[in-house]
Amino acid sequence: MLSAVEQTRLRVSKGTEAKKKAQLGQFLTPARTAQFMAGLFPSTARGICRLLDPGAGIGSLSSAFLDRCSFGDLHFDKVELSAFELDSLLHDELSSTLASYSERVPLTYDVLGGDFIEEAVNRIQFSHENDFTHTILNPPYKKINSKSRYRLLLRQAEIETVNLYSAFVALALALMSLGGQLVAIIPRSFCNGPYYRPFREFVLERAAIRHMHLFASRDTAFQDDQENVIIMLERGGRQGDVTVTTSTDDRFTDLVTHAHSFDRIVFSDDRERFIHVPTSPERNAIELSAAIGYSLDDLGLKVSTGPVVDFRLKHHLRNMPETGTVPLLYPSHFTGHGSEWPKAGMKKPNAIRRNAETEKWLYPTGFYCVVRRFSSKEENRRIVASVVHPGAFADAEVLGFENHLNVFHEGKQGLSEALAYGLAVFLNTTAVDENFRRFNGHTQVNATDLRLIKYPGRETLIALGEWAIHCGQPTQAMIDEQLERLSA
Repeated sequence: MLSAVEQTRLRVSKGTEAKKKAQLGQFLTPARTAQFMAGLFPSTARGICRLLDPGAGIGSLSSAFLDRCSFGDLHFDKVELSAFELDSLLHDELSSTLASYSERVPLTYDVLGGDFIEEAVNRIQFSHENDFTHTILNPPYKKINSKSRYRLLLRQAEIETVNLYSAFVALALALMSLGGQLVAIIPRSFCNGPYYRPFREFVLERAAIRHMHLFASRDTAFQDDQENVIIMLERGGRQGDVTVTTSTDDRFTDLVTHAHSFDRIVFSDDRERFIHVPTSPERNAIELSAAIGYSLDDLGLKVSTGPVVDFRLKHHLRNMPETGTVPLLYPSHFTGHGSEWPKAGMKKPNAIRRNAETEKWLYPTGFYCVVRRFSSKEENRRIVASVVHPGAFADAEVLGFENHLNVFHEGKQGLSEALAYGLAVFLNTTAVDENFRRFNGHTQVNATDLRLIKYPGRETLIALGEWAIHCGQPTQAMIDEQLERLSA
């Protein structure tokens, strides 16, 4: 039956305009992914299954769940399904999909065309029948404006979040009975960053994480700028080890499974509650070394987003330096181990006027470590760190750092040369990249992410920097070997 649903999915997806998909945040679930998700629910004894499918589309996920029921893998006396789908043009396909199971599964179902967020909030506020035992969902992906009606509705249910996908998961979780199981495919953006912290806290306070699956290839993602994760939660469950599986793509032919203690998923001392997804049972140099355990506060350092937002200061920018201007640095000024300024032929300006209006956005010239806020999907590392060398800027007294750079500094002052190079070397190691990818599933590197990394002590960083200065241009292998040697 699922193969027929997949043919319908392909037809409907091909016939739906991209604009409509974007408006609804609509991405229909492929059959193989739906089967994997349904397969995460453990086999059960007889009883009543109350299944929730928010954003049901044409019924791919419900179909995969009901397939398991029809094959006898899930044993229920009755399945009561509530399938929400806002797009009325999909209702006939959805009803047809569900009706096809009526003779093989003890099934009753409702196709609900109302707004899931509004209906769920009403149930949470006014009904005590929040008793769904199973939820399977591929929620819509779309940002929620801070002053929108959805934001106000969600706050009535004590949910604070910034995207429809996290809103759907939070609401579904709130509608479930204790012991209920939820399986969802969602972007990994919720795992880190300040905007999703309330959502992480909401989930971790109400559920145990049982399983997470990560796709190694981005080609299977619904959004091409970040990874997706399949997550299984148990409402009110006692947290234990977490099963983590990985596969290259949605064929799952190279599925790898490991179990991890929860302290590798959410660090006990992490106030941000970042959710890590380890892809190997072995702990790398960052985890194993007792010498790598310092916060930036411990080191007396800060990291900030570059303060110059170019479109807001557009009339102060200049393509090339001239009298009365100072250097303005973009990520494109940094390549490999060095920097090039000014850079001819660059689409971005090389300088910014220094005056009363711009002075507060400028830093004293000195040594700094900078990290690009955005990396391309093809790059080997997410974190790409470079050193700002004051010798490259002649007699400039101050520098401008554009908003696409993160800047490491000491109270808005420069660092020592060795410390700046040591930070850059450490951040460019393979071990740091591996750890960073465990909680960051997209191409953006925020200052908050960099604050959550554990660093070597100041003396170790300075030693790394002195070594790098002496080496000139160390290779990746040399950098990784030196970190292991100094942190042993």
